[in-house]
Amino acid sequence: MQKNHVFAYLGLATCLVLLVPLVAMQFTEEVRWSLMDFIVMGTLLMSGGALFVISARMTKGRHTLLLGLVIGLACLYVWAELAVGLFFNRGS
Repeated sequence: MQKNHVFAYLGLATCLVLLVPLVAMQFTEEVRWSLMDFIVMGTLLMSGGALFVISARMTKGRHTLLLGLVIGLACLYVWAELAVGLFFNRGS
């Protein structure tokens, strides 16, 4: 149970990142997120971080950095695809 405290920190970090657009929405009209946007981004951040933590525990050594890079790039791709439809027209 003691090793799983990293997931609590991951959840806290996800909430802190989601505070950025929430605060920005209070000051400008250019940022307009719906509840679904917050849910999708929170799920993306939390699942990407959890996937990295679980995978890093299974692999040791230099492959952890490469694994983190691949997971990070995959999350960035999904984020960009949902935001603007980078390769497919599935975003907003």
